[in-house]
Amino acid sequence: MTARANHTLAGYAGKYVVLEWHNPGCAYVKKHYGGNMQKLQKAWTAQGVVWLTVISSAPGLQGHMRPEEANGYIKDRAPRPSALLLDEDGIVARLYEAKTTPQVFLISPEGIVIYTGAIDSKPTIDADDIPAATNYLSAALTESFAGKPVTTAMTRPYGCSVKYAPGPPK
Repeated sequence: MTARANHTLAGYAGKYVVLEWHNPGCAYVKKHYGGNMQKLQKAWTAQGVVWLTVISSAPGLQGHMRPEEANGYIKDRAPRPSALLLDEDGIVARLYEAKTTPQVFLISPEGIVIYTGAIDSKPTIDADDIPAATNYLSAALTESFAGKPVTTAMTRPYGCSVKYAPGPPK
């Protein structure tokens, strides 16, 4: 997998899609990228879920990456998303009103956002909290795969702010 610039949700019609906002400099992201997020990515993509990790940090701000840096990051950190998307102008982040990293959106095969919010119930930077946390994304996927409505469709996201470029998107 390499970082690519052009993806559309229409290209994933009929599939579950996870949009995960990401900033490698964020302590909350680091909490989950010690193995937890990679484990989730691997488990769910093996079941056909498309996992798109989105970096919306503007040039000059924490977390921004050029494509060649993103490719190196993928190789070094071994994340397992379907793709790493660079959204430096923040257009996609603004469209979804992404506020934090990590923040996740789960889109149904019909193209409807069926979950948005925090990855889990422990808004800390301590990785030791992960085993006792409720993983909201996994719960939403599990319920939806079973044909049930998502019990918790929205939670308050936690983490570092998305590092938008100042002013309107270009």
